[in-house]
Order: sequence, then structure tokens, then C-alpha cells
Amino acid sequence: MTKGYRITASTGIHKGDRDYQQDQVKLFSHYRARGCMLGIVADGMGGRSGGRKASEQVMLTAKQLFDRYAPESDDPPTMLRQLIEEAHIVIKLTAISAEQEPHSTLAVFLINPGGECYWAHTGDSRIYHYHRNKLVHRTVDHSYVQMLVNKGEISEEEANTHPQSNILMGCLGSEEAPPISEHYIPKLQPNDVLVACSDGLWHYFSASEMGSALAMLSPREATEFLIQKARARARGVGDNLSLVIVKLESLD
Repeated sequence: MTKGYRITASTGIHKGDRDYQQDQVKLFSHYRARGCMLGIVADGMGGRSGGRKASEQVMLTAKQLFDRYAPESDDPPTMLRQLIEEAHIVIKLTAISAEQEPHSTLAVFLINPGGECYWAHTGDSRIYHYHRNKLVHRTVDHSYVQMLVNKGEISEEEANTHPQSNILMGCLGSEEAPPISEHYIPKLQPNDVLVACSDGLWHYFSASEMGSALAMLSPREATEFLIQKARARARGVGDNLSLVIVKLESLD
């Protein structure tokens, strides 16, 4: 419990219409620092063996680093960068035994006991920060279509239906070092919501739609609703989808 709010949370994962699950999602609570947690989504790519191994390596690396993390003395951005860099190296090493070359996205947020929040991502899994139903900030994808949006060649709406929307400009396991984008929230407030999710989920929602669901529903209800709605909108061709929601509910 943190003064002014209580934290509720939920995770969800679904295979979609794929033959196998390559997404992984976790919410870790710190073993001794109350209110300290790590939410993480990894969308694996590279066949049944490759993608699954890649996303599993992300979660193993995250757990190892978070278990050693000391919120009172360690630097959060350093730890998150270390997570991305170490997972990248381990995934490249697993390529030797995988069916196909393994890759993974990564979206991770860290909440410290005092309400500070840090996040980092690589690829096109996203993190959203809402206050009630209003979007405060979200990650920007490391993708080909996002590059086109940045150049003003297509709109955000056109990017969603672009035939090359699945092409990434960087991720874990690629030849080049993965791009890392970071963000800092000095203090989370009551009625703030954080969501990390794979593209199999966010692809089917506008920011305002997602915000409305998160404001009106509990994290567990919102998880179930968003998965169900994404499945319906996918019309039988949906990707794996995963999400973690953390909501700060006012005690007033």
C-alpha cells in the first residue's frame, strides 16, 4: 500500500489464431520492497522454437535482474538498459539451437516504492500511461511504418492497415544492437493506469477506446474485455496477444 492509492493489477495472454504461443507477459513484485514492481511484455518471433525461446529468455533475464535490484540504491534506467542488452545477447546465443533465428520485442516498466516510474522498450510492443481515460504518453514503435509516419508519408491510421506494418527497424536478437527508447514519470498519481501490450492487442484499439475501458473497468475486467474485443476484431487472423495492466486506485 502506498499513501493516497492502492495498486491493482492483471496480466492476460491469448494464442489468438496462431498455432502456437510466442508472447510472454509477467508482473514481478519485489521480494522485500513493498510497492516495487516490474511489468514486462515480450513478443517472440522466429518459428515455434525460435520465438518462444526468445521471449522466455527475456523473462528469465528480467527475473534475474529484478531479484538483484535494490530500489533504494540502484539506478533504474541502468537496470532496464542492462535487461535489454543482456536479453539481446542471450537470444543471439540461442539462435544456434533454434529452428529459425529468434527475435523478440520488449516493453518493460518499473515502479519504485515512492511512485517513480521508469520504462524502456525495443520493437513494437507498447507501453501506455493513462490518467483516468486520458492518454498521457505512450511509446513510439521501432517499426518501418512508424518511420513513414515520422516522415509524414502516411498517417497513424494508415500505418495500422499498411501491408508492411509488421516490419521492425530493431529488436532483440537482430544483427545490430537493439534501439532503446526510455521514459520517466516522476510520480504516479491516483487514477493513473499503465499498460504494456504486444501488437496483437494494441493493433485493434484507438487510444481513446483503450482509455475508456481502463477507466471504467478493473484491471481484470479490462484485460478480459480487451482480449475478447481484439479477438472479435481480428476476424480469425489474429496474432498472439498479451498485456499487463497496473492501476492506481484512489483511496478517497
